[in-house]
Amino acid sequence: MNSSAARAAVGDGARTRGRGRTAAGGCAALALSCATLVLGFRAADADGPTPVPQALAFLPWLLVPGGAGLALAGIARWRTGMVWAVVVLAATGWYARPYGSGTTGAQGPVVAELRVLTSNVEFGGATDGLIDTVRRERPDLVFVQECDLLCADALAARIPEAAYPYREVVRLDGSLGSALLSRYPLRPADPVDGVMAMPGSVADVAGRDVRLQLAHPLPPVPGRIGGWRDELGRLRDFAAGARGGAVLLAGDFNASQDHAAFREVLDAGALHDSARIAGRSRTYSWPADRRTPLRTQIDHVLVSDDFSVRSARFLDLSGTDHRALLVSLALHDG
Repeated sequence: MNSSAARAAVGDGARTRGRGRTAAGGCAALALSCATLVLGFRAADADGPTPVPQALAFLPWLLVPGGAGLALAGIARWRTGMVWAVVVLAATGWYARPYGSGTTGAQGPVVAELRVLTSNVEFGGATDGLIDTVRRERPDLVFVQECDLLCADALAARIPEAAYPYREVVRLDGSLGSALLSRYPLRPADPVDGVMAMPGSVADVAGRDVRLQLAHPLPPVPGRIGGWRDELGRLRDFAAGARGGAVLLAGDFNASQDHAAFREVLDAGALHDSARIAGRSRTYSWPADRRTPLRTQIDHVLVSDDFSVRSARFLDLSGTDHRALLVSLALHDG
């Protein structure tokens, strides 16, 4: 090969490498821009418009575009991009930490120990699994979402009244119906308004009033973000109004700790996420019926400072895209 041909080959190689680095830098910028957009709303304590609320549900997965951005910026020899990627990774790690206190601060003697189960049975599809779970685990309180007419009939026929003599059942079809089952005496309480039923009651637990509220706001699907935000706002208002009393707020919140609207519910009522206290804050509850790495925790049992949390377990039920959550609590007189 003569010298001019050699120089041409070297030049072609340099141009190819240059184009590759440019492409890598562009891909890094795109990945980091997407991650930064979502993190920006998280930093601003806001949920933003679609697709931000949907992306916030899976916030820890921003480590993927952050890591990819770092690798691509390294290939591109783009120092600014590498610094940007490190910031994205650090911010993701910071916001992926469990939200809220690691304890309720409950004081005084224990007056009752109780187990609380919440389950979204997806249009009644997991009713059989729910009934089997209730018989096996024997929770004291059961919160059921998406309990359709057949589900309500099955609960009435197959769960003895002797076991759960006190019930608040909203008989509606599809995803609209809900149910509260209790071993403790109940008296009526105002529900929280929503498209899907969110009944409430007051339970007499060892002589103490405990306000029970089922949560099932709309999901944050495109086109319905406003409704989702409004209904979580009503749960926030409930929590603020019940502050100072013994409260259990449980159900499918259609929101994770990475959503500002859910954190507002916690903060307004000084409530605690039982799974977080039990060390299960990143254990997924949805979707449970699909093989996907994109999973999140949107089913919660929130408790006031009157309770301490002993344990939290997520249970698989066939026929639903949610895992049930079983929490063991102690009610304190303090």
